[in-house]
Amino acid sequence: MGFPVSYYCPHCGAVVELERDGYLADKSVTPYPLEGWAYADPTDDFEDAEGVRFVCGEGKREGEGERESDSPLSWTGDVVDADDVERPGLASPCGREFYLSFVKYEGGREVEAVPESDYVVIGGRGPSGPAGPGGPNAGPRGPGGF
Repeated sequence: MGFPVSYYCPHCGAVVELERDGYLADKSVTPYPLEGWAYADPTDDFEDAEGVRFVCGEGKREGEGERESDSPLSWTGDVVDADDVERPGLASPCGREFYLSFVKYEGGREVEAVPESDYVVIGGRGPSGPAGPGGPNAGPRGPGGF
């Protein structure tokens, strides 16, 4: 096939090696899928996909009895620093999904990565407009009543 390339889980820092061909160009490794990218499992034929979906810790562990050719994926047991904002100090491996995205071209131009839309409601149901004076007749009057 190819050679091993190392990636780490952005949630907990667990390091994984993926056996792959060298012609594939990495765009990013993110805790979320990129909008418009199609992801394959590491045990599938991912060379024709736009990226690979990992589940942290799922698959072959280094030193296990499987033959090397059985899986292109191997968890090394190494852990690097990762800053998971939602759950800092997460145990490794964490079992959460993360995504390797390859560089993608359309019409001869590289497609820019756009994270999946995640809408957030801040503050719940608040006022529909700013609070302030009740209009032009409200508030203190100046000299002459104006």
